[in-house]
Amino acid sequence: MTIYKFNTDSKQTDWYILDDVVMGGKSNGSFSINEAGNGLFKGEISLENNGGFSSIRHDCDVKKIEGFTHFRIRIKGDGNPYQFRVKSDKNNRHSYAATFQTSGNWETIDMAFSNMPAVFRGRNLDMPNFSGKNIEEIGFLIGTKKPQKFQLEIESIVLVN
Repeated sequence: MTIYKFNTDSKQTDWYILDDVVMGGKSNGSFSINEAGNGLFKGEISLENNGGFSSIRHDCDVKKIEGFTHFRIRIKGDGNPYQFRVKSDKNNRHSYAATFQTSGNWETIDMAFSNMPAVFRGRNLDMPNFSGKNIEEIGFLIGTKKPQKFQLEIESIVLVN
């Protein structure tokens, strides 16, 4: 099941940025659709004012995903680690996150629901891992705790079992 497949007709406005500026930080992320039709999340992380993260998010219609066990993303990163995040209810403060390392090449990465702990503000919560029943929001986050430029190109996000 496809959650999001980018193409030249994809709308940049389907995704929105949430940076550390919400907490007084100075990081600066942006999102666009590139010439190849892929999503391009890029920017610069700043540690000023206790900052240090940038993220993009996409509100999904409520999707029932029972029967699936993994997310599969097709991405090209810059060598940095990123998080793929989901919310089963977009009103929750916490997300479920899987960290993955990028290599600078195109990669297909599978992330098991059972390996996605509940997180809030960079801390794991004492809650069960992602149940895999439904999703209302997906996103990507970079928070490497160092000032740097970043770039993540995204082709697709699908569910597999």
